[in-house]
Amino acid sequence: MRQLKIAIVLLVAIAVPSALRAVWAPLAYVDLVLIVVVYFALQREPLYALLIAAGAGLASDALSRGLLGASGFSKVLTAYAVYFVASRVMLDTTVLRIPVVAAAALIDNLVYVGMNRLLGQKSSMPFVQALSYKLIATTIAGTVLLYVYETYFSDKARQRRQFTVRRRVARRGLGILKRR
Repeated sequence: MRQLKIAIVLLVAIAVPSALRAVWAPLAYVDLVLIVVVYFALQREPLYALLIAAGAGLASDALSRGLLGASGFSKVLTAYAVYFVASRVMLDTTVLRIPVVAAAALIDNLVYVGMNRLLGQKSSMPFVQALSYKLIATTIAGTVLLYVYETYFSDKARQRRQFTVRRRVARRGLGILKRR
């Protein structure tokens, strides 16, 4: 069941950017696949993160008609770097995840452009401009999406909601005891 959820999330992350380009052109700079890769790397699941990064990178390369394997390699390297940091530093708050998402976008773009230049591929946009747009857009979208997921859909959020009900019941019980 978990693999099916991961596959659906990846398909959505790969398919949505093309629809976003039609809605508003600057949304094309948001790298949803990278956000999914960073999420799994932050969960300290290296095998899932690396497999997702490789598969999603190859799929996005095939759809973009770019250099096949460059995005897959850059996402795998980024997933490993994020996992390496997450395994040594506790990154459980949103504030600490902002620089991680920004660094992941930076690493991913640097490796991708480096691979393309190494193999003689030309880019359609100046490097610094593309890097800054992707860095800003992916950092903002990644921070928001990771925060929303952690707040509403994660196991921690489910546990907090359960304890909220218990706290309310306990407070009501204490209020009754104080009145007596």
